Amino acid sequence: MRVISGSAKGRRLVPVPGETTRPITDRVKESLFDILAGSVAGSVWLDLFAGTGGVGIEALSRGASRVVFIDQVRKAIDILRRNLEMTSLLEGAETRNMDAFRYLRQAPQQMFDYIYVAPPQYADLWSKALSIIDERQLLKAGGNVIVQIYPKELHPVQLEHLYQVQERRYGSTLLVFYAARQDKAGEVTLNDSAV
Repeated sequence: MRVISGSAKGRRLVPVPGETTRPITDRVKESLFDILAGSVAGSVWLDLFAGTGGVGIEALSRGASRVVFIDQVRKAIDILRRNLEMTSLLEGAETRNMDAFRYLRQAPQQMFDYIYVAPPQYADLWSKALSIIDERQLLKAGGNVIVQIYPKELHPVQLEHLYQVQERRYGSTLLVFYAARQDKAGEVTLNDSAV
Protein backbone atom coordinates (compact mmCIF):
# COMPACT_ATOMS: atom_id res chain seq x y z
CA MET A 1 0.00 0.00 0.00
CA ARG A 2 1.59 3.26 -1.16
CA VAL A 3 0.91 6.87 -2.04
CA ILE A 4 0.36 6.94 -5.80
CA SER A 5 0.85 10.58 -6.75
CA GLY A 6 1.64 14.05 -5.45
CA SER A 7 4.07 15.31 -2.84
CA ALA A 8 4.38 11.93 -1.06
CA LYS A 9 4.43 9.80 -4.23
CA GLY A 10 5.91 6.34 -3.71
CA ARG A 11 5.86 6.41 0.10
CA ARG A 12 4.71 3.11 1.58
CA LEU A 13 2.02 3.15 4.26
CA VAL A 14 2.01 0.98 7.37
CA PRO A 15 -1.15 -1.19 7.41
CA VAL A 16 -3.38 -1.71 10.44
CA PRO A 17 -3.07 -5.37 11.52
CA GLY A 18 -6.14 -7.57 11.90
CA GLU A 19 -9.63 -7.44 10.42
CA THR A 20 -10.87 -4.15 11.88
CA THR A 21 -10.24 -2.09 8.74
CA ARG A 22 -11.23 -2.30 5.08
CA PRO A 23 -8.07 -1.22 3.22
CA ILE A 24 -8.29 0.09 -0.33
CA THR A 25 -5.98 -1.48 -2.91
CA ASP A 26 -3.59 0.72 -4.85
CA ARG A 27 -5.43 -0.14 -8.08
CA VAL A 28 -8.82 0.99 -6.74
CA LYS A 29 -7.31 4.10 -5.14
CA GLU A 30 -5.61 5.07 -8.39
CA SER A 31 -8.89 4.58 -10.29
CA LEU A 32 -10.77 6.67 -7.71
CA PHE A 33 -8.39 9.61 -8.00
CA ASP A 34 -8.35 9.31 -11.81
CA ILE A 35 -12.14 9.77 -11.67
CA LEU A 36 -11.84 12.81 -9.39
CA ALA A 37 -8.99 14.18 -11.52
CA GLY A 38 -8.29 17.88 -10.96
CA SER A 39 -11.02 18.48 -8.37
CA VAL A 40 -8.89 17.31 -5.40
CA ALA A 41 -6.59 20.35 -5.06
CA GLY A 42 -7.88 22.70 -2.37
CA SER A 43 -10.73 20.37 -1.35
CA VAL A 44 -11.82 19.42 2.18
CA TRP A 45 -12.27 15.71 2.97
CA LEU A 46 -13.78 13.51 5.66
CA ASP A 47 -12.21 10.04 5.78
CA LEU A 48 -14.61 7.96 7.90
CA PHE A 49 -13.47 4.60 9.32
CA ALA A 50 -10.06 5.83 8.16
CA GLY A 51 -7.88 2.85 9.11
CA THR A 52 -4.39 3.44 7.68
CA GLY A 53 -5.61 6.70 6.14
CA GLY A 54 -4.80 5.64 2.59
CA VAL A 55 -7.52 7.68 0.87
CA GLY A 56 -7.16 10.83 2.94
CA ILE A 57 -3.36 10.73 2.72
CA GLU A 58 -3.61 10.36 -1.06
CA ALA A 59 -5.91 13.40 -1.13
CA LEU A 60 -3.46 15.47 0.94
CA SER A 61 -0.56 14.35 -1.25
CA ARG A 62 -2.52 15.58 -4.29
CA GLY A 63 -3.19 19.00 -2.79
CA ALA A 64 -6.34 18.71 -0.65
CA SER A 65 -6.33 21.57 1.86
CA ARG A 66 -7.70 19.57 4.80
CA VAL A 67 -8.65 16.02 5.71
CA VAL A 68 -10.46 14.95 8.89
CA PHE A 69 -9.68 11.31 9.71
CA ILE A 70 -12.09 9.42 12.00
CA ASP A 71 -11.54 5.97 13.49
CA GLN A 72 -12.64 4.60 16.85
CA VAL A 73 -9.86 1.96 16.95
CA ARG A 74 -6.94 3.45 18.90
CA LYS A 75 -4.31 1.33 17.12
CA ALA A 76 -5.62 2.50 13.73
CA ILE A 77 -5.31 6.16 14.77
CA ASP A 78 -1.76 5.56 16.06
CA ILE A 79 -0.73 3.96 12.75
CA LEU A 80 -2.53 6.67 10.79
CA ARG A 81 -0.57 9.39 12.63
CA ARG A 82 2.63 7.46 11.92
CA ASN A 83 1.72 7.33 8.21
CA LEU A 84 1.03 11.09 8.21
CA GLU A 85 4.44 11.71 9.79
CA MET A 86 6.23 9.42 7.30
CA THR A 87 4.59 11.19 4.36
CA SER A 88 5.18 14.69 5.84
CA LEU A 89 1.43 15.39 5.55
CA LEU A 90 0.57 16.24 9.17
CA GLU A 91 -0.24 19.82 8.18
CA GLY A 92 -3.81 19.88 6.96
CA ALA A 93 -4.64 16.60 8.74
CA GLU A 94 -6.94 16.29 11.74
CA THR A 95 -7.18 12.87 13.42
CA ARG A 96 -9.94 11.93 15.84
CA ASN A 97 -10.15 8.71 17.82
CA MET A 98 -13.94 8.51 18.14
CA ASP A 99 -17.10 6.82 16.91
CA ALA A 100 -17.90 7.83 13.32
CA PHE A 101 -21.61 8.28 13.98
CA ARG A 102 -21.01 10.53 16.97
CA TYR A 103 -18.73 12.67 14.80
CA LEU A 104 -21.30 12.85 11.98
CA ARG A 105 -23.99 14.04 14.39
CA GLN A 106 -21.85 16.97 15.57
CA ALA A 107 -20.04 17.98 12.35
CA PRO A 108 -20.87 21.39 10.81
CA GLN A 109 -23.29 21.36 7.86
CA GLN A 110 -21.99 21.52 4.26
CA MET A 111 -18.40 21.31 5.43
CA PHE A 112 -16.91 18.69 3.12
CA ASP A 113 -16.20 18.48 -0.60
CA TYR A 114 -15.63 14.72 -0.34
CA ILE A 115 -16.73 12.20 2.28
CA TYR A 116 -15.16 8.74 2.01
CA VAL A 117 -17.06 5.94 3.76
CA ALA A 118 -15.35 2.52 4.05
CA PRO A 119 -16.54 0.78 7.23
CA PRO A 120 -15.98 -2.84 8.29
CA GLN A 121 -17.77 -5.19 5.91
CA TYR A 122 -21.24 -6.69 6.17
CA ALA A 123 -22.41 -4.62 9.16
CA ASP A 124 -24.44 -2.17 7.02
CA LEU A 125 -22.62 0.72 8.68
CA TRP A 126 -22.20 2.41 5.30
CA SER A 127 -25.95 2.98 4.88
CA LYS A 128 -26.30 4.24 8.46
CA ALA A 129 -23.47 6.72 7.84
CA LEU A 130 -24.94 7.75 4.49
CA SER A 131 -28.33 8.40 6.11
CA ILE A 132 -26.81 10.71 8.72
CA ILE A 133 -24.73 12.54 6.08
CA ASP A 134 -27.93 13.00 4.08
CA GLU A 135 -30.04 14.10 7.04
CA ARG A 136 -27.45 16.60 8.32
CA GLN A 137 -26.46 17.81 4.82
CA LEU A 138 -22.73 17.58 5.50
CA LEU A 139 -21.74 17.63 1.82
CA LYS A 140 -20.90 20.92 0.11
CA ALA A 141 -22.60 21.76 -3.18
CA GLY A 142 -20.63 20.13 -5.98
CA GLY A 143 -19.15 17.49 -3.66
CA ASN A 144 -19.43 13.71 -3.52
CA VAL A 145 -19.92 11.02 -0.90
CA ILE A 146 -17.95 7.93 -1.98
CA VAL A 147 -18.85 4.59 -0.39
CA GLN A 148 -16.47 1.61 -0.58
CA ILE A 149 -18.22 -1.74 -0.06
CA TYR A 150 -18.38 -5.28 -1.40
CA PRO A 151 -20.86 -5.45 -4.31
CA LYS A 152 -23.28 -7.71 -2.39
CA GLU A 153 -23.60 -5.10 0.36
CA LEU A 154 -25.25 -2.52 -1.90
CA HIS A 155 -28.95 -1.88 -1.37
CA PRO A 156 -31.23 1.13 -1.88
CA VAL A 157 -31.09 3.78 0.87
CA GLN A 158 -33.93 6.26 1.39
CA LEU A 159 -32.30 9.67 0.89
CA GLU A 160 -33.74 13.17 0.81
CA HIS A 161 -30.75 15.35 -0.10
CA LEU A 162 -28.35 12.91 -1.77
CA TYR A 163 -28.62 11.04 -5.05
CA GLN A 164 -26.68 8.04 -6.36
CA VAL A 165 -24.70 9.25 -9.34
CA GLN A 166 -22.56 6.29 -10.36
CA GLU A 167 -21.04 3.02 -9.25
CA ARG A 168 -17.75 1.49 -10.30
CA ARG A 169 -16.76 -2.10 -9.64
CA TYR A 170 -13.16 -3.32 -9.31
CA GLY A 171 -13.27 -7.06 -8.61
CA SER A 172 -14.63 -7.47 -5.08
CA THR A 173 -14.65 -3.71 -4.41
CA LEU A 174 -17.55 -1.43 -5.33
CA LEU A 175 -17.29 2.36 -5.22
CA VAL A 176 -20.68 4.11 -5.09
CA PHE A 177 -20.80 7.88 -5.68
CA TYR A 178 -23.51 10.15 -4.26
CA ALA A 179 -24.02 13.87 -4.88
CA ALA A 180 -26.39 16.53 -3.56
CA ARG A 181 -29.81 16.95 -5.13
CA GLN A 182 -30.88 20.36 -6.37
CA ASP A 183 -33.42 21.75 -3.93
CA LYS A 184 -36.41 23.88 -4.85
CA ALA A 185 -34.52 27.10 -4.23
CA GLY A 186 -31.72 25.90 -6.50
CA GLU A 187 -29.11 26.35 -3.75
CA VAL A 188 -27.55 22.91 -4.14
CA THR A 189 -26.62 21.37 -7.45
CA LEU A 190 -26.06 17.77 -8.40
CA ASN A 191 -22.42 17.17 -9.27
CA ASP A 192 -22.09 14.20 -11.57
CA SER A 193 -19.39 15.80 -13.71
CA ALA A 194 -16.56 14.12 -11.81
CA VAL A 195 -18.02 10.65 -12.19
